[in-house]
Amino acid sequence: MRAPSGQEIAAGDVLLSLENVSLAFGGVKALSDVSFDIRKSEIRAIIGPNGAGKTSMLNVINGFYQPQLGRITFKGKARAKMRPDEAARGGIARTFQNVALFKGMSALDNIMAGRSLKMHRGFFWQLLRHGPAMKEEVEHRLFVEEIIEFLHIQHIRKVQVGRLPYGLQKRVELGRALAMEPDLLLLDEPMAGMNLEEKEDMSRFVLDVNDHFGTTIALIEHDMGVVMDLSDRVVVLDYGRKIADGTPDVVKADQAVIDAYLGVAH
Repeated sequence: MRAPSGQEIAAGDVLLSLENVSLAFGGVKALSDVSFDIRKSEIRAIIGPNGAGKTSMLNVINGFYQPQLGRITFKGKARAKMRPDEAARGGIARTFQNVALFKGMSALDNIMAGRSLKMHRGFFWQLLRHGPAMKEEVEHRLFVEEIIEFLHIQHIRKVQVGRLPYGLQKRVELGRALAMEPDLLLLDEPMAGMNLEEKEDMSRFVLDVNDHFGTTIALIEHDMGVVMDLSDRVVVLDYGRKIADGTPDVVKADQAVIDAYLGVAH
């Protein structure tokens, strides 16, 4: 599997920054004046109690929501309003809290769907499945087979994902995101609903994606043990506001974070 392509940004440099981002739905403030950055090749956790604004933040980053205030800079360029498909073409991939797969399709075909933005032949050629289109499909299928081997899911490559256990469905969804060769991979609660063994497997794959391919990862996760083990830095939201930002050791000792999780501050 190849490393993601894109603008040359050195490991440790800022890949994405959010400055004073605010998002509201009517009178409800989902995010209020939030600023933080994500550095290339790091694992950046976004945590907080339920209703803190974590998923809203991911939705802002990949274009599902447009903030009313603030600025987002990705790969050195300030972002105008962007649709999710534009974010995907720019190098941002996403998994979701609830598995979003084509349940009637095989694991292989679901992961192949992640290659659609990389295919350059027109619909007519793809319909014919001949000549240049066939050559292109073979090349993309080889790439997908590398992902399948990397995620150790060769044994379920032809199985309809709707028949798979939940943990394997989450792994297939990760594979589809990796098929996009993202510069920034957004993981929304990748361990949710998993048993201990499945969490250990997914944690290992998250670390492997980051270590071997240098993929920058931003993740939301409620399991604090997982967050502290995986993350380089952690930003904490509470009621749409940033209350802490730093290394896992610094964040877990922050009194504002302790109060928010214990409900003391409210």
